[in-house]
Amino acid sequence: MSRLSIPVGAGDHAQGSAGATVTLVEYGDYECPYCGEAYPILKAVQRAMGDELRFVFRNFPLTEMHPHAMRAAEFAEMAASAGLFWQAHDLLYENQEALGERDLLAYGQGLGLPAGVVAEAFDGRFDQKIRDDFRGGVRSGVNGTPTLFINGFRYDGPRDLDSLVAELRQAQAMGIEDAVRRGSPSHGRR
Repeated sequence: MSRLSIPVGAGDHAQGSAGATVTLVEYGDYECPYCGEAYPILKAVQRAMGDELRFVFRNFPLTEMHPHAMRAAEFAEMAASAGLFWQAHDLLYENQEALGERDLLAYGQGLGLPAGVVAEAFDGRFDQKIRDDFRGGVRSGVNGTPTLFINGFRYDGPRDLDSLVAELRQAQAMGIEDAVRRGSPSHGRR
């Protein structure tokens, strides 16, 4: 079983509390149709788990198969610099069929970002972050998208809502049990 080689940290795009008992990491590509299929399921998983889940997204653009994937990732990173990563993330997945540069400029305007700022996203300034995400994915055994990790372990099981929530709840229970055995003060033992 593959493990996440780069721990979740401050440089990651995360929704949910850093103290959540379970973390779900997705390596994704905005143009990947399988990621597009997983997107509404992962949103439903987040709603089902609420504050108990921290969801992390990392870039893994498969540029040989998806010609707009890198530009979409650059757009998302540019939006992140303006505090709008998740809005951009959602826009990109909800509009996978339209990821050309003109489309991205229009999405930027919709987010309230000046066209010049959006255009600057494509000058390479965000490429290092995207490459770092990609390399971390490769080191973790990612070879396609979407690839999911639950509490640092690769998850290759069913991707439907019920199966994912069940697996996350199991990982959550195991995490709490381990913390109690170690005497973690956050779980009632000192």
